[in-house]
Amino acid sequence: MLHRRDLLLAGAGLALAPGAALAAKPLGTANLIVDAFVKDQGFNGVVMLGKAGKPTYARAFGMADLEAARPATVDTVYGVASISKWLTSTTVLKLVEAGKLSLDAPITTWLADYRKDTGAKVTLRRLLSNSSGVPNGFTAAAKADPGVLTRDLPAAEAVRRYCQGDLAFEPGARFDYAMTNWIMVVAAIEAVTGQPYQDAMRAITLDPLGLKTTDASQATATSPRLAAGYASVAPPVRRPNTRLSFTNAGGGYFSTASDLLKAAHQIFDTNFLAPVSQTALRTIEVASDSYALGGRIRTLWVDGKPYPAGWETGNTAGYRSVLGHRFDARTSVVILNNTSLSQKTLDLFADQLFGAVTPA
Repeated sequence: MLHRRDLLLAGAGLALAPGAALAAKPLGTANLIVDAFVKDQGFNGVVMLGKAGKPTYARAFGMADLEAARPATVDTVYGVASISKWLTSTTVLKLVEAGKLSLDAPITTWLADYRKDTGAKVTLRRLLSNSSGVPNGFTAAAKADPGVLTRDLPAAEAVRRYCQGDLAFEPGARFDYAMTNWIMVVAAIEAVTGQPYQDAMRAITLDPLGLKTTDASQATATSPRLAAGYASVAPPVRRPNTRLSFTNAGGGYFSTASDLLKAAHQIFDTNFLAPVSQTALRTIEVASDSYALGGRIRTLWVDGKPYPAGWETGNTAGYRSVLGHRFDARTSVVILNNTSLSQKTLDLFADQLFGAVTPA
C-alpha cells in the first residue's frame, strides 16, 4: 500500500481557528468525515473548507508525484478542468458589463466570418450553458486524426475548422457538453479584447481577484508544484495531459485550493460582478443538468432545509475537482484529487462536508 502523509494546515504555515465551523459543523466532525473518506477511498489530494474566502480547515493527503515520492501539500497545484468554464464565464460577464459583449446577441456580432444561418441563432448565453446546438466537430476531427490533439491553432482558425457544422438541435433545446462551445467563446473574447485569451483572462478576472496560482500557461503545466495526474496508483500509470490553447476555456486551467476558495467568495459574495451578472451566473439555463453559465446550481439539504449553492466540478487527465459554495452562509468546500476518483464519489464527499443530505 502506498505511504500516505497527512499534512495539517498548520504545517503549511496557515492557522486553523479553534472551533471554526463550516455549515455549523465542528472541525472534529470534519476530521471524522475526512479520515473515513481517506481510509475508504485511498484519497490523494487536498481538502479545504472555508468561509468568506478564508480557509478554516485544510489537509493534504498522499502524493503529488508518486514516482518521485513528493507528497501533496495544501499548496500543491492541480488541473481544475471544467472549473475553467466558470472562470471564463466570469470574464465574459465582465465584458458584458463593459459593453463589449452581450449574452443574447448573435455570435456573428463578434465572429464576423462565422456562418450566417446558424450564427444568427447561436448566442453567448447558449455557448456558456452548453446548449448552443453547435456540434462537436473538434472531437470528431480528433477521432478521425489523433494528430489534431497535438496541433495548436489560433482560436479563430479552430472555429473555422471545428465549429461550422449544422446545428445538432435548436439552441436552448438541450444540454451538450461540447468543446466547440468553448472554442467559440475563446474566439469571441479575443475578438473584442484584441488580446490572446489567457492575457484577457489574467487582466479581467485572475489578477483583479488575486488568483496568483491560477493559470493555463505551459510554465504552470510543467511546474514542480504541479501534481501529476494518474489513471492508477498501483502500479503508477500517468495520464497524458495534452493541451491546446484554443481549448483552455473548456478545461485548461490549473489552480490551488486556496485560490479556488478565494474565487468562490469574491465572485459569488462580493460586488466584483454587478447584480445583473450575479443573477445570470446563478440562473439555471438547462434544467435537465442544473446548468447555469459555466457551472451548476444545486440545492443542498441541510437539517431538513434547502440552501442554493454554486457547484463547479472538473475532470481531466487524472485530475478531479469540486468547488461548492453555499450562497447564504458564504461557506465553501474545495476538493482536489490526482488519481482519477469518480466525480460522483467526490460530490457525495463534498455533500458530507457541507452536512447536506443528497436526494435519493
